[in-house]
Amino acid sequence: MATTGVRGTVRKIDSIVQKSTTTRINSVSPSRMFLEYHRRLIYVCLALHSSNNFAMGPYTITYFGVRGRCGAMRIMMADQGQEWKEIVVDFADWMKGDLKATCVFGQLPKLEDGGFALYQSNAILRHLGRNHDAYGKDGKEAALIDMMCDGVEDLRLKYVKMIYQEYDTGKDVYIKDLPNHLDKFEAVMAKNKTGFLVGDKPSFADYSLFEVLLNHLVLCSSCLDTFPSLKSFVEKMSARPKIKTFLDSEAYKKLPINGNGKQ
Repeated sequence: MATTGVRGTVRKIDSIVQKSTTTRINSVSPSRMFLEYHRRLIYVCLALHSSNNFAMGPYTITYFGVRGRCGAMRIMMADQGQEWKEIVVDFADWMKGDLKATCVFGQLPKLEDGGFALYQSNAILRHLGRNHDAYGKDGKEAALIDMMCDGVEDLRLKYVKMIYQEYDTGKDVYIKDLPNHLDKFEAVMAKNKTGFLVGDKPSFADYSLFEVLLNHLVLCSSCLDTFPSLKSFVEKMSARPKIKTFLDSEAYKKLPINGNGKQ
């Protein structure tokens, strides 16, 4: 339950309890006792929810020394004003297998949020979205954000396949076909009219799309020239103060986009 939803429920119960008190000043009905009990329970849940999800310490990312699958989450955490630590894994150490054996799916990145460890980059983005109010205002928006995140993932997988398997022979073909993938995001962005994929503020899907588009602009600097909404989106996200500071930092610039040096 979102914090705002909990508080809204508390206000409704307070109102009902007040009405019950007004109509039955000298008696305590079972229904009022029930409401009082649940009001107190919800206050406890609200306090626990706030302490667990919003008073967070620094995150820790364990990953290789590349942007790769951590690019979007780093940008998102920077924009949300979060601090995080990085444990950089050398590929030679990774191949020894000790760390790999501790990972749920034998893969990185790994995000630690206090004592909670999470794997899979999109699951991590969703977790950050829930923690930082970047998962839509209701269930329908959340579902649309999930849909857009999956669409971004489809594009990312095509990009990764080209980078690691077909760069020398398939780069030109990939760039030529790219408009057939970007036009879907352009249509969604143009229809929403807020400058974001869903709703009126960035969701974790926006951070994922933004990072993928940055990578594609390195691949082909003119790839957004015929997509005004996407081009405006990249400019708007790049200009957000905390994102701009992060993108200008040496910590960001020093990392290659991909592990094989191709971009």
